[in-house]
Amino acid sequence: MDGMDHITREQQQSAAAGERPLADRIALVAGATRGLGRAIAVALGEAGATVYVTGRTTRTHTSEVGRPQETIEETGELVTAAGGTGIAVPTDHLDEERARALFARIEADHGRLDILVNDLWGGEHLVAEHVFGKKSWETPLADGLRMLDLGVRSHVITAGLALPLLIRSDGPVHVEVTDGTAEFNERFRDNLYFDIAKTTPHRIAFALSEELAPFNGTALSVSPGFLRSEQMLSFFGVTEENWREAVAQEPHFAIAESPFYLARGLAALAADPQRARWSGTSASSAELASSYDLTDVDGSRPDSFAYFRDVVFGGKKGVAEDYR
Repeated sequence: MDGMDHITREQQQSAAAGERPLADRIALVAGATRGLGRAIAVALGEAGATVYVTGRTTRTHTSEVGRPQETIEETGELVTAAGGTGIAVPTDHLDEERARALFARIEADHGRLDILVNDLWGGEHLVAEHVFGKKSWETPLADGLRMLDLGVRSHVITAGLALPLLIRSDGPVHVEVTDGTAEFNERFRDNLYFDIAKTTPHRIAFALSEELAPFNGTALSVSPGFLRSEQMLSFFGVTEENWREAVAQEPHFAIAESPFYLARGLAALAADPQRARWSGTSASSAELASSYDLTDVDGSRPDSFAYFRDVVFGGKKGVAEDYR
């Protein structure tokens, strides 16, 4: 049993109980092949949404991420199994023609889009090679620019093409997913290219909160904490079931959270009639969980950013369990 199997069973139980507050909503999760994007798509499906999911790895093609284990078709199936309608559309959002075809399909099918989750990235292989301990001039220019393509240009293309459909909704929701809250990202994020890639989504969300305001829209940026994604679990050689064994290798992994933690919060926000209070803000998974009285899959409520602020960077005495 892996983490996504666990999520799917929980969501099937919730769907069976009739909890479908997003039953009439049309959503797109851009970048949903694995990790957080997949969990968000499944959580929206659990709430009853029709969810278009996009990604570059399919059952016949593997993207530069290099993980054939997860495919976008599988994500679509998980959404449907959770109680929604999952529609997998293999898409490279840096390919303008394919991105336009995606939105033309959504328009033809539904005439509008209610929720956009912009979770595009796929650059961890570049981070591993060129970010930690490296200056920007030690990063090959092509690789640095690729990070900006993956983390900024793809988001701008997607937002630009989605907005004409979003403003047809009676309450559009635009979510920019990044690494680090706006407060956390006030510190330097290790490398020029990575810093730009992970701070720009905050500004995109802020700008769109202004542009969507006349349309009863909500735009915000969100960030998970130390994420137990498939890639991170593989890196440490553990699974969702025995993830705590990785704490011996990386003590801070004790604060790690599953992808479903933030996914639960975003599904609750999307169904919240008062969600406009989040517009223009940057929210962590812990902040959403606290506001909507949610927990992670293990019943805990980890707050990675408070832990890193106080203990790791602030020198306060404490352990991860104090922040769960």
